[in-house]
Amino acid sequence: MTDDTAPRETATQDTATFDLGPQTRVLARLAEGVGDARLADPTPCPDLAVRHLLGHLTGLAVAFRDAARKDLGATTDTAPESAVPDVGPAWREELTAALGELAEAWRDPGAWTGMTRAGGIDLPGEVAGAVVADELVIHGWDLARATGQDYEPDPAALQAAYGLLSAAAEESERDEGMFGPVVDVPAGAPLLERAVGLSGRDPGWTRPARP
Repeated sequence: MTDDTAPRETATQDTATFDLGPQTRVLARLAEGVGDARLADPTPCPDLAVRHLLGHLTGLAVAFRDAARKDLGATTDTAPESAVPDVGPAWREELTAALGELAEAWRDPGAWTGMTRAGGIDLPGEVAGAVVADELVIHGWDLARATGQDYEPDPAALQAAYGLLSAAAEESERDEGMFGPVVDVPAGAPLLERAVGLSGRDPGWTRPARP
């Protein structure tokens, strides 16, 4: 996958939008492939097991759904680091439903305009759309690597994620990054690997062998 990947975008006044549905469906398929025996396994996210990553995905799907709707309140005001998320017995159904509602909410052109809030931070709708695309793409990679599944993110979501992470890296110190110190990746590497490196992860991360 290369930089010339063309997102499926439509113009809404001065805001470029795209459908999050393809990426949410990729994530739903990954989640369906996670067996209960894998829930305690480590992930590329420090201190987060698979179950916590899945809980985080469910929570962020709900939060950014409400951010798209401009339905601001408890779900959009809570900082991501305020608690370690977990999953319950019906986590597959809950995550799939939340991802579907998230995609549908962002199909409203109004979601991409005006101001909204997520994680307790006020931000423009178009920025929130790029942030959730980044969350879905990078955490999709986390989940795939942690559970030994193949992963090919939606090109439009990947391009949005890469753009957001690149801009953040240019504005901050490399030892800070958006989610941690940037990991150097060769310029000719696939776009997903470069995005993963910008997110502070090692694209070569593999799950530890089980005893």
